[in-house]
Amino acid sequence: QVQLVESGGKLVQAGGSLRLSCAASGRTFSTYAMAWFRQAPGKEREFVAHISKSGGSTYVADSVKGRFTISRDNAKNTVYLQMNSLKPEDTAVYYCAAGVGIGVVATTAYNYWGQGTQVTVSS
Repeated sequence: QVQLVESGGKLVQAGGSLRLSCAASGRTFSTYAMAWFRQAPGKEREFVAHISKSGGSTYVADSVKGRFTISRDNAKNTVYLQMNSLKPEDTAVYYCAAGVGIGVVATTAYNYWGQGTQVTVSS
């Protein structure tokens, strides 16, 4: 069992930066691939970024490529999402997820989810 708690979301102006954090409980953090998803009002939850168990491999959605970076610190049981050059369309609740399944972008690949943190980008 893994419990995930996101933090770092807030109101920011377009062009600004934020770093989201997701702290995981338990001693098995390094056995999970981790990901960030987001969900805007009235829209489906969408994939943002994925990082492998070791942190050696990452993958980000085309919509955030070149602006967002995912990283993890297995010693601190934490995964991060660095978001730069934010746009109003990045406004959403951001969720972190932990998974052991096959797949990267599908929500079904992840077994555990946090409660989300709100990111609002003003124009």
